[in-house]
Amino acid sequence: MSEGKTTRVALIGTGFVGTSYAFSLLNQELVNELVLIDLNKEKAEGEARDLNHGLPFGAPMKIWAGDYEDCAEADIVVISAGANQAPGETRLDLIEKNTAIFEKIVTSVMKSGFDGIFIVATNPVDALSYATWKFSGLPKERVIGSGTILDTARFRYLLGEYFDVDSRNVHGYILGEHGDTEVPIWSHTTIGSRPILSLIENNSRAKDELDDLFVNVRDAAYHIINRKGATYYGIAMGLVRLTKAIIRNENSILTISTLLQGEYGQNDIYIGVPAIVNNNGIREVIELDLDPNEKEKFHHSAQTLRKAMEPIQKYE
Repeated sequence: MSEGKTTRVALIGTGFVGTSYAFSLLNQELVNELVLIDLNKEKAEGEARDLNHGLPFGAPMKIWAGDYEDCAEADIVVISAGANQAPGETRLDLIEKNTAIFEKIVTSVMKSGFDGIFIVATNPVDALSYATWKFSGLPKERVIGSGTILDTARFRYLLGEYFDVDSRNVHGYILGEHGDTEVPIWSHTTIGSRPILSLIENNSRAKDELDDLFVNVRDAAYHIINRKGATYYGIAMGLVRLTKAIIRNENSILTISTLLQGEYGQNDIYIGVPAIVNNNGIREVIELDLDPNEKEKFHHSAQTLRKAMEPIQKYE
């Protein structure tokens, strides 16, 4: 994916998340070609036409509704297709129905001759990233889940709001499942290089308020789904950020879902951790030195995911 080379992204699924991603991608002028693939071909065609009408206001780009054959020349395939999370439903409730959908999708993509990088956005993202890795046969470095990239962004945003600083100057991570057992890593959270724990060291009220802040991070999707039916803008921006790190070979550190092979004491599981991302996919997992409480919670998150992923085993 070097300068001057045509770069193509294939997007599978033109629902709220997929189309928000496509619109964000168009605005950031990252790729030359975007192909939209959906079971509802008319919907994909309508979205492609609508996006194309924005081209006179931006950079030259080819956007069309296509088929799995178009994945053959794609650098990245982004999957946002699948059943959505309904009010009152957890992300893990979606595993069985979306795994069956993913088997068909990933098999069809690989039949095209695709040899690029998968980005998985559909929930439950950790389980479906694992399924994509299994179904595709690609190296783990080239199957990336959006993981806790959005949870981390929500964390940074709310902390920036709480301390009245630019959220881009807040550094911290949410690790674990993209879901109810995710873990805030307070021991590595800083604002302007100052550890957050030292900022609130003698302030019990602030500690309680930050605990509540994390609950709002964890439950953000439920709050949004109850109000508007789905979440899509934030994750779309996160997916474009991940796409940018790959296309531009940035070696950026992002909290994504990747396969652990001994890191954090875990094996054979996709879960959200910080990792270095470049045009080969995942270059390296960043293993943070967690405090005992964080280690215990991360282990619990991994165990919860492992149990929930049992339906995927029948496909192996």
